[in-house]
Amino acid sequence: MNLSPKEWDLPQIIFLLLFITLLILACFWVVEPFILGFAWASMVVIATWPVMIRIQGWLWGRRCLAVIVMTMLLLLLFIIPVALLVSGLIDNSAPVIAWATSGHLQLPDLAWLKSVPMVGDKLYTGYHSLVAGGGSAMMAKIQPYIGRTTSFFMAQAGHFGRFMMHLGVMLLFSILLYWRGEQVGHGIRHFAFRLAARRGDAAVLLAAQAVRAVALGVVVTALVQGVLGGLGLAVSGIPYATLLTVLIILCCLVQLGPLVVLIPAIIWLYWSGNTTWGTVLLVWSCVVGTLDNVLRPMLIRLGADLPMILILSGVIGGLIAFGMIGLFIGPVVLAVSYRLLSVWMNESPAPEYDPEEAVEALLDEQEELKTNP
Repeated sequence: MNLSPKEWDLPQIIFLLLFITLLILACFWVVEPFILGFAWASMVVIATWPVMIRIQGWLWGRRCLAVIVMTMLLLLLFIIPVALLVSGLIDNSAPVIAWATSGHLQLPDLAWLKSVPMVGDKLYTGYHSLVAGGGSAMMAKIQPYIGRTTSFFMAQAGHFGRFMMHLGVMLLFSILLYWRGEQVGHGIRHFAFRLAARRGDAAVLLAAQAVRAVALGVVVTALVQGVLGGLGLAVSGIPYATLLTVLIILCCLVQLGPLVVLIPAIIWLYWSGNTTWGTVLLVWSCVVGTLDNVLRPMLIRLGADLPMILILSGVIGGLIAFGMIGLFIGPVVLAVSYRLLSVWMNESPAPEYDPEEAVEALLDEQEELKTNP
């Protein structure tokens, strides 16, 4: 018995699309509190999966023992230090906000310029002439913006309860992904293959490479430099060492390096007469400042090299969009998109002819269309 092809039923199609849309929105509504934590956990697991496999080999192939070891490593090396840094940032935020919004922010006197041999008096006189000529007025204009910017960054770190919830969710999902990582990865690849055949499968693998590049080459390097730099500040007796440690991590994430914070601390130690600890911090800063030249290439070789402007945009945009957790998720999102877009563009060869020839060819085609419509 031959059945005639069914005709299009427009109401049925509309209601079907409406039902699917409502189902997707409902699912998103349910899982929305866990999206950031799951994304964070995915980044951590993808970056550390080779380490987990190696540890599993050392532990007689027992996955449960490897998961326990990785969980302890995450707690000791990542979750507890990050939680302590954010907690310290909150504890020390009140004096910083009060100082930045007090309205008494003034340019320093810099009396030590007089002690500079030969040109000290000229430098001191020129500096104060510049201040008298408009420096104080300029500080008065930018004072409100300094206060607002400081308050914004402190407020992002101030949601400590929500941040700890994301850390807990990240740890829970990391354990589950470590335990069933192969099945989850196969399911994602199967879904991508169903969407776009081999191109979709390749896109998933490239995304994993981008995640590993950011997590290992950027985030891990920034955390290592930040922790070591903060340790040097604390040992040297620099006040607000915890707050400055967070600032070092931010500077390293945006590729400015730790010396942006460490050099003023060294100058302050020498200026206050503490030359011994100033010299110690100077030597330690040389080690911390050059560490990324060794550590980052070694780690980023496991993933893919990424432009600095991409990391900078991801860090700043992630902080504004998602808060403190966006420092880690923002660069990953942009890195994955960049890698997929780059591969898609390279599937077609770049134009080899001269730009002027291309413009002339286009103008000739337009003239032919006008003469032969």
